[in-house]
Amino acid sequence: MKRRPFVIGAILVCLGLPLLLVLTDAASFYVRTHINGTIVSSGEKREYLVYVPRSYDRARPTPLVISMHGAMNWPSFQMDLSRWNTVADENGFILVYPAGTGAGLKTWFMNGSRTRARMPDVVFISELIDTLQATYNIDSTRIYANGVSNGGGMAFVLSCTLSDRIAAIGAVAAAQLLPWSWCADSRPVPMIAFHGTGDRITPYNGGKVWIAPEPFPSVPVWTANWARRNQCKPIPIDTIVAPDVNRREYTKCADEAAVVLYTINGGGHTWPGGTPLPEWLVGSTSRGIDATREMWAFFREHRLVRK
Repeated sequence: MKRRPFVIGAILVCLGLPLLLVLTDAASFYVRTHINGTIVSSGEKREYLVYVPRSYDRARPTPLVISMHGAMNWPSFQMDLSRWNTVADENGFILVYPAGTGAGLKTWFMNGSRTRARMPDVVFISELIDTLQATYNIDSTRIYANGVSNGGGMAFVLSCTLSDRIAAIGAVAAAQLLPWSWCADSRPVPMIAFHGTGDRITPYNGGKVWIAPEPFPSVPVWTANWARRNQCKPIPIDTIVAPDVNRREYTKCADEAAVVLYTINGGGHTWPGGTPLPEWLVGSTSRGIDATREMWAFFREHRLVRK
């Protein structure tokens, strides 16, 4: 029993991204984990890091992109990993990197036994959107969510609980720990995903690994389930976009809510085109595609459809 906290900690680390930077330099850790915003949600102080490009014009409704870190991680690590800020500068949208919960390093907790819309992390994201809308001129039809690993799983949760606010979602090496039956919301939500076949932490073909109590789903099957949710044509269109990258798209979906999966052949538990991480720990980082730029290109094609 004494080993249990260590095992749980190891699981969360692997579902997030490595803590090597923290262990090597505590002072650097303080700088890297800086935040510039807090709110109180569900009685708890919650943190976030917001980035506003210089081109922001208060007179013009502006898109908002929410990017969520992996387990046992922090917002500025996600910012550095994904390089979203550069794309925001080029395209003029606001970014927010929210923090999960936990002492020090943060995790997104998805307890399927709780009422879906009242899960604390869902409430936090909803209230965070409210806070940013009160401060900036946010285009309410162009709010997007994405995340890596545990944060990618959280993006799925938001698609099932805030589909009336989130126009589209993106997931990179997503750790999907909740079954599809948990998602009671059938409203079509456009989705773009990236996953490596060499991912040893959240295996591409699914299955049981030591870091998680339940088997992970097959990524292609998960994507096909999303396409069914969006009432897409059942036969996808497959193309090769780079020597190590295949693209699968489900089309003719309800409300034009397309579903796209980029398969990174040999790719690890990493962000394609993002900041490389230690290959010995998480596998290779593809340079065949830039997940952040592809994600934004997908997002800007989808506005929230209100009925």
